[in-house]
Amino acid sequence: MNRRTMLGSMALIGAAGSLAGRAAAMAPDVTGPAATVGGTGRLNLITDVPGLKVGQAHDAAARTGVTVILADTPATAAVDVRGGGPASRETDVLRPENLVQQVDAIVLSGGSVYGLGSGDGITAWLGAQDKGFGFGPKVPGIPFSPIVPTVSLYDLANGGNKNWGTEPPYRTLAVRAAESASQEFDLGTAGCGYGAKAGSLKGGVGSASAVLSTGYTVGAIVGVNSAGSVVAPGGNTFWSAPYEIDGEFGGLGSSGLSAAGDEFGAVKANPRAGENTTIALVATDVALTRVECQRVAIMAQDGMARAIRPSHAPFDGDIVFCISTEKQQIPDGAMRQFVVAQIGAAAADVLARAIARGVYEATNWDGVTGQAWSDL
Repeated sequence: MNRRTMLGSMALIGAAGSLAGRAAAMAPDVTGPAATVGGTGRLNLITDVPGLKVGQAHDAAARTGVTVILADTPATAAVDVRGGGPASRETDVLRPENLVQQVDAIVLSGGSVYGLGSGDGITAWLGAQDKGFGFGPKVPGIPFSPIVPTVSLYDLANGGNKNWGTEPPYRTLAVRAAESASQEFDLGTAGCGYGAKAGSLKGGVGSASAVLSTGYTVGAIVGVNSAGSVVAPGGNTFWSAPYEIDGEFGGLGSSGLSAAGDEFGAVKANPRAGENTTIALVATDVALTRVECQRVAIMAQDGMARAIRPSHAPFDGDIVFCISTEKQQIPDGAMRQFVVAQIGAAAADVLARAIARGVYEATNWDGVTGQAWSDL
């Protein structure tokens, strides 16, 4: 290690200790039964981040569904798109140079381009409650404009009945999901992950959380519908194994992780462009700016690369949102960029865990056998 590297490492270590000490007085009590510092939040779900609720609904016959993440109050947000075939709406509104800085909800949907209609349902549902962006106080007869970025994964070719004509189910599913939103929700074959495939395995919805030494909370939710494999070749060990906490996806350890350069594991056979998408949201209770959320979303994409091999391929549509619920302030402005780095690193780890949990919890559709991780 050269002198510059050594000094840089010492500075980071010192910054971490200083930040933890200065944040202690402001951090919530996370040492009781509700959470474990250095471990997961109480539920090990994204809803461990204060200010969020999640609702889900699915159509078993169509093999598709919707996941809605609702913010109690408008939340600062950003998005990072890495895949070559995304399906999205209202993501440009999150660019840092644009007017609106906060969102009312994020929607993760099945259905590819049809699933983007789920955003219409949530926009109308929120607007009916007088929620959304507006210039000044509410004026009778002029509705607010809810900000609801929406992304969809491709599940059109999974054998479900998609003969919906001019009435795709996504608007209705989205409203059902919003009306059921709570702190707890199902993982695996549920919501936007109901119709998903993760490589050659059944995909699903995954979520996880972490409580940092500073008391800050980071969470993730993801619909895993990747072309790449979430397990190493020749077995059932998740690529995410080094990041697992308390046996949350089987506790197999990482001894089964090995692969040659062109070995991927349980990938999809002959994946086609636009038919594979992993869509995710990471969240924190730390008050971040739009630009800082953007950096966290960029860093969180590393979690996909840790959990899926290969990821961000030309035939994927991988997207990661980041939102800040702004429940905690950074106590020392001089430490701000270190906090962003800390949150981003944690977001990548939490997303990697959430991806594995989504596949670990996934079950086969009715009448189908042999596709779930538990069948390996």
